[in-house]
Amino acid sequence: MITIQELLYNRGLLRDAAIKLVRHKDSRIDLYSLYRSDKQKFLDYQSTQGNAIFDGVDFIVSFIDEYGKLARFIGVFKIGDKRNTSNGELWYDMTEETGRYDDLKERVLIRWTNRAWHQWIRNKMEVQEILPGLNYKRFTDYYELILTFSELREIITCGYADWKIALAAVKAVYLITDNNSGKLYVGSAYGDDGLWGRWNEYVTTNGHGHNKSLKTLIAEDCDYATKYFQFSILMLLNKSVTAAEAVAKEQLFKRKLGSISFGLNNN
Repeated sequence: MITIQELLYNRGLLRDAAIKLVRHKDSRIDLYSLYRSDKQKFLDYQSTQGNAIFDGVDFIVSFIDEYGKLARFIGVFKIGDKRNTSNGELWYDMTEETGRYDDLKERVLIRWTNRAWHQWIRNKMEVQEILPGLNYKRFTDYYELILTFSELREIITCGYADWKIALAAVKAVYLITDNNSGKLYVGSAYGDDGLWGRWNEYVTTNGHGHNKSLKTLIAEDCDYATKYFQFSILMLLNKSVTAAEAVAKEQLFKRKLGSISFGLNNN
């Protein structure tokens, strides 16, 4: 059994320091998406606490809750000064320890064996898996799936097996959200390679997938999809669905969401 303690101590984490393991979990927020899209906002969330749980602590080893009992390692942070906030909470100055742990960030999943969300490092935590890639995000559920274009591009380009198997196995009506304008694009995937094949076209075309409105946005700003596009699934379709049946479902969602009149669909 390899523990997170072994991995970190072998990279220079001080054995005689006061260190806590912290697993962030919040039903109100998708913390991993927040961490990926706005790291500073996530770090502010981590630094702000209702109680003095980091008093007397030199470092925290920080994790974000995953499915089941797993937690994803995101870094080691040195605890500095503490101050009171205007709403009565505590804010801890934290400095991220970089370099020694960069190869482990976001890749290491541990099994969290204690219900407490913060605990001293003496409680051993087993490493469950070390994932490929610095930004690897596991596939868990079709309807909970929300991907930025950067995440989708990494998944397609690297050919992550769990995603490829899951997306190639289904045909679907999908949604692209432009988080800059709020406009929507509805599409459908009904080819032999399912959703994987269709979304691969968005990656190879830098985000537009041959759609006229999306092409216009990307022609004006080549990084537009990277900055603003978000992919999700509206409806899974039967594997035997015909092209005409898939397009009919696509049109239904276009009417429901107003994506022709007010969005990015052209017809």
